[in-house]
Amino acid sequence: MKKLVLGILAHVDAGKTTLAESMLYLSGRIRKMGRVDNKDAYLDTWELEKARGITIFSKQAILELNDIEITLLDTPGHVDFSAEMERTLQVLDYAILVISAADGVQGHTKTLWRLLDLYQIPVLIFINKMDLNGMDKVKLIKELKDQLGDGCVEFEEVETEGFYEELAICDDLLLETYLKTGRIETLDIKKAVNARKIFPCFFGSALKCEGVEPFLQSIAKYAQIPSYPEEFGARIFKITRDEEGNRLTHLKIKGGRLKVKDVLTVGGRQEKVNQIRLYSGQKFEVRSEIEAGSVCAVTGLSQSKPGEGLGSEKATVKPVLEPVLSYQIILPEGCDPRVMLPKLRQLEEEQPELRIVWDEELQEIQAKIMGEVQIEILQELIQNRFGVKVVFGVGKIIYKETIAKVVEGVGHFEPLRHYAEVHLLLTPGEPGSGLEFGTECSEDLLSKSWQRLVLTHLEEKVHKGVLTGSPITDMKITLVAGKAHEKHTAGGDFREATYRAVRQGLMEAESILLEPYYVFELELPAKMVGRAMADIEKMHGNGEISRTSGEMAVIIGSAPVATMRNYHQEVANYTKGMGRLFCTLKGYEPCHNAAEVIEQIGYDAERDVENPAGSVFCSHGSGFLVPWNKVKEYMHLESYFSSVITRKSKDAFTGISTG
Repeated sequence: MKKLVLGILAHVDAGKTTLAESMLYLSGRIRKMGRVDNKDAYLDTWELEKARGITIFSKQAILELNDIEITLLDTPGHVDFSAEMERTLQVLDYAILVISAADGVQGHTKTLWRLLDLYQIPVLIFINKMDLNGMDKVKLIKELKDQLGDGCVEFEEVETEGFYEELAICDDLLLETYLKTGRIETLDIKKAVNARKIFPCFFGSALKCEGVEPFLQSIAKYAQIPSYPEEFGARIFKITRDEEGNRLTHLKIKGGRLKVKDVLTVGGRQEKVNQIRLYSGQKFEVRSEIEAGSVCAVTGLSQSKPGEGLGSEKATVKPVLEPVLSYQIILPEGCDPRVMLPKLRQLEEEQPELRIVWDEELQEIQAKIMGEVQIEILQELIQNRFGVKVVFGVGKIIYKETIAKVVEGVGHFEPLRHYAEVHLLLTPGEPGSGLEFGTECSEDLLSKSWQRLVLTHLEEKVHKGVLTGSPITDMKITLVAGKAHEKHTAGGDFREATYRAVRQGLMEAESILLEPYYVFELELPAKMVGRAMADIEKMHGNGEISRTSGEMAVIIGSAPVATMRNYHQEVANYTKGMGRLFCTLKGYEPCHNAAEVIEQIGYDAERDVENPAGSVFCSHGSGFLVPWNKVKEYMHLESYFSSVITRKSKDAFTGISTG
């Protein structure tokens, strides 16, 4: 049977889980449609999900459509659980984006749209709640085209001249076909949908099963079934534990087959698959073998992590969505942190974004959190699973640092019978680009194996900035020169030299403190726009009126997380419950009050003994420490900038161009 993996994504309350119920019901998978408000939805299986009426963890269901076996993954819609949603993207063939007709394209919808573009996932759009009064299809399609792009095309009246014209606008090949033949074949439409040139749009009411049957048939008609290689490969996207505490690794087979008792290399060690489970809702069936295109859970893997590749499959890139708040986890009196920490690490396996750490200096457990709702869920989860009632302290903003200009960092490590020197070029990157590592070092200067080791050391550590000790980001670090000793260099020497080179460069650089920003959408009575605009200005944000409808207005804009994080409570108060604030992480931008934050944190880079910026040189048989601002007076290799100038001078003299 053909196999297809679909994920359902939406802004919270758009009706995503209800659409999943409707699809399962109409396909014959379930006999009766459950409802979120009745707490009997097929895919909201966890008690906390039933109690709160939201999806917290992604769930799987299997349904059959014509000759296609569809694996349906329902993902969380609440922004606090968007990291869980992002994890599922790496195994999807197609995404179903659900949009509420009443709310239209919201801030989080745009975040989802950007992620789907980043992961290059074809998208089908279902506009839900069309049964509500005053819903205007023409107006909604216009909004989709304006907000998401011209590729959004209504697929209700197909095989008409107007439909073909709409498609032809989206792609040159379709235009050429249409001009030649006056129509566009289904196969060409399938290719265009798969290539993300066209995003088919459907209208209906999931609750009343209106428009869902044609939507299902259109999936069968327009989705292209992937083909897979013979060689085994799989992608891990999630870790969970069942009711008995068994560790489950959820993965998609991307090539070949997987059998029980197969031995896989996971995290550098070999582990055996003990059981293969094919889940649908809460229930699962045990399989002895599973083929490419299937999503399953396996037991027996203790080292697996979300994002890892198995067999021929490579690991995924670092997730885009990450927490911007750090909280202390306060344990009850008498609870030993050393006993609790391993238990919390179980949760970190399932939700890697938590980044559970023990801060030795402060003697406290810290976790990174997406938002207030996630805190409440974690408290209940810890209580239910471990019987411990924890409290979360006041959240702190997670800052980051970058640099303004290119700088060369030098690290040297030469105590007696050790030797390594590393020169790194630190170059500012585009906002949101994260860290990139590369090498432009001649193998005549430093062998390939040592170069690879330097890159490994660059990637293995969270490098701290020198303003606040926050992680660095948005720069490229390039190995440009290095030196080893024939007899005295050991692997650890290059670790020391590499770390010191990064720090030395940062100490010389013009550093910039970055803080997280929200993009927001504020819906409130039009008469209160003035008050809201004044608040946004006070919060060091910017905003503009996006639209007005009757007595209500919508303001869109961005503002620092630090100033806006509790503003939803204020909105509820001054609008007497009529206002709604939707916030989505925009990314990191220069901090609005950098001097104040730097002073408040009080980080002293020169006293950070765990992250030294100075280097160790050798003289008369003993090592001595050279401070960061003197390292370049002692370094053994020529500065990268000097060598570039020398090369250019030589080229000019000989008449040879390097450009």
